[in-house]
Amino acid sequence: MSKLEKIPNDQMTKHSLHPLSCFVLRHLFVIRHSCFVIIFAFGIGTALAEKRPITEKDLWDFVWIGDPQVSPDGSRVAFVRVTVNEKKEGYNTSIWSVPVAGGEAPRQLTKGDHDTTPRWSPDGKFLLFLRSTEKDGKPEPPQLAMLPMAGGDSFVFSDLPKGAGNPVWAPDGKNIAFASDTNAEDLAKQEKKKSEEQSKKPVAGIGDPGPQKSVAASPRSSASAKATADKSPAATAATDEHESDVHVITRAVYRQDNEGYIDPKHPAHIWIVTAPRSAEEKVKPSQITSGRFDEDNAIWSKDGSEIYFTSSRIDEPYYELPRTDLYSVPAAGGNPVKITTIDLNTQFGPGGGALSLSPDGKQVAFVAATNQPINSYTEPDLWVLDLSPNAIPRNITADFDFDIDGFVIGDSSSPRAGGTNKPIWTADGKGLIEVYSKEGQRNVAVFDVATGTATDVTTGNHGVMSFRATPDASKLVYVISTPTRVNDLFVLDRATPGATPKQLTNVNDELLSKLNLTEPEEIWYDSFDGKRVQAWLQKPPNFDAHKKYPLILNIHGGPHVAYGDIFVHEFQWMAAKGYVVLYPNPRGSTSYGQEFGNVIQYRYPGDDYKDLMAGVDEVIKRGYIDDKKLGVTGGSGGGLLTNWVVGQTGRFAAAVAQRDIASWENWWYTGDFTLFQPNWFRSPPFEDPDEYRARSPISYINNVKTPMMFILGEADYRTPPGAGGEQMFRALKFRKIPTVMVRFPNESHELSRSGQPWHRIERLQHIVGWFDHWLMDVPKPEYEITSEEEVPVKPRQAEKPPR
Repeated sequence: MSKLEKIPNDQMTKHSLHPLSCFVLRHLFVIRHSCFVIIFAFGIGTALAEKRPITEKDLWDFVWIGDPQVSPDGSRVAFVRVTVNEKKEGYNTSIWSVPVAGGEAPRQLTKGDHDTTPRWSPDGKFLLFLRSTEKDGKPEPPQLAMLPMAGGDSFVFSDLPKGAGNPVWAPDGKNIAFASDTNAEDLAKQEKKKSEEQSKKPVAGIGDPGPQKSVAASPRSSASAKATADKSPAATAATDEHESDVHVITRAVYRQDNEGYIDPKHPAHIWIVTAPRSAEEKVKPSQITSGRFDEDNAIWSKDGSEIYFTSSRIDEPYYELPRTDLYSVPAAGGNPVKITTIDLNTQFGPGGGALSLSPDGKQVAFVAATNQPINSYTEPDLWVLDLSPNAIPRNITADFDFDIDGFVIGDSSSPRAGGTNKPIWTADGKGLIEVYSKEGQRNVAVFDVATGTATDVTTGNHGVMSFRATPDASKLVYVISTPTRVNDLFVLDRATPGATPKQLTNVNDELLSKLNLTEPEEIWYDSFDGKRVQAWLQKPPNFDAHKKYPLILNIHGGPHVAYGDIFVHEFQWMAAKGYVVLYPNPRGSTSYGQEFGNVIQYRYPGDDYKDLMAGVDEVIKRGYIDDKKLGVTGGSGGGLLTNWVVGQTGRFAAAVAQRDIASWENWWYTGDFTLFQPNWFRSPPFEDPDEYRARSPISYINNVKTPMMFILGEADYRTPPGAGGEQMFRALKFRKIPTVMVRFPNESHELSRSGQPWHRIERLQHIVGWFDHWLMDVPKPEYEITSEEEVPVKPRQAEKPPR
């Protein structure tokens, strides 16, 4: 985008004044002081009164911030601005920037609808990013693009059939490494297609030959012509180029939720391309690794001569404990050399295993978890590894009993282009900056590399969702979410003693200033065995403790994740509709230490159910809950627990199980990852069927009296509907218990977090609609079987006499 192209700053934030406040300001100097006070107070009261409850459709106006990147000189931050598109069927992503000094609204840098992954060149003169376009309404693979920061339009400079991803600048800024799963066959087909298209273009000097004389064909000649056509070069070529859509499966893990079927013919490899300085400079990428295994986490060596990467070169890794190998490959090309084996689990989240090179270039840091003993849950730690042959990683947070990184979940993280966190080295190489989760909060600390001692960089009741820093780590930028703030960008100058965080964006202020949001109340309570459980209560606006409210128990999935101090649209809307929402972190949740997280191994579900019921009892004791109007819902592991709850107790008047599990046995066979290791069960279901059935909600279906709704994604490979809601629904229909199944086409397990916007809205409408019907007595004819008199009846014809 040219510097001369101006994009209004109010695209990011707009502020409006109430008409009465304008009136007050205009007449400030002609109104006596006493009258001014009365009118001013009235103006404030009116403005406050005009705040409205949040609705489910406010999701359409949310602005998310993804993948912030600080310029090398620390003066600006580039980030991805994510919004719902005009048709409400997807998301637009564009790259914006804001000065670290503040004082300016963010400005748009790129014009594409699908621009992501901004990466500053080492000298700060160019911004590399990924751009995806659409063809015939379908997204094309992302390609490498460049924006000159001195001025000029951005340009795309790669054209690989399978696209490009994870670009990384070389230290000298001359080359770029990236990943692509394009193979030689793809390139050959691409070249052939280009040649054919070129040959079809009209040749200069040759005109239209004009109309040709037609001759009527006899049936015999027509048949002969058809036979000839069937054997024509075009027909033969079409047959040769046909790509089968049949999946021939030989591996136990063959599909991945939200990604689709795994294609062993297209492993991700590392490529290198010269960094072009203009659209006229044509460059051609070259592939520097090959083989049948993926390569991940590519980073450059300090001098730019090598690239380090990780790769798990095991054909069927589910038969072994998790591990990966660290390699180096010459940037100029050559055979990779294995440095060492990392005998740890790095595959547990978007930032797991991402490598961070030390300032002296001799070590890497990463987040991983030990793989022995085999637990249901093992806390992730911060590790340091020397870049020397057969080196062994060193755990610097072994004595820190909280989660490095960790999962604090909701429904309002960036649905696209969130980026990946990885450890950041301090300039002297003595510290590592990393986020950690503790009791539902996510904050940033510096961990001493020698001792593991943690020194907080941020504090507060919030979640740091992503963080980045300048090359010398003097300036830290991060995205914060709170229960009343979707997300905003902050900066902290670590080089200035006593510096406080500075807010750089207010991306949702225009919307949030109109909404009457409520801060949740944090509570702790004792469970049946004395364990302390943390939970939050989201209460309706203008809450009155002297009234009685319906309660919704909302259970998180995982099971090894946590609720916490971040924005959750679902809870705010339920509260706005008049419900008190209880969202607890029962045993098995993360951010409370290793023992609390792993205590549910071989007991899930079980005692966590007792934690949930103790929480409901605690809230009812407060006197403002109508105990005849209790609802329960949850997704994934929370859907499993919802099914479990209604099979153990009849106290709930309505339930909504989302992307749930009904039968552990069925799920063992169909989920998108395996339980071949004894993490959750000691043995497979064909060796110990009684254990699977004892812990499966479907086994207690005869106890269920609660009206139930099931929210299912038809492309959910994590908890396939056939192992969950479909079973429960059919059984409840047999038993004539009120039940409804709501199915979302093309939606994966990520429906609530990153699904199609319209579907996310309809999901919320159905969940709250079910509770409205059973807890608030709101008529919902769409959930009823149509009565006979409402069905058009075709007049019965007279019976024919028997033949």
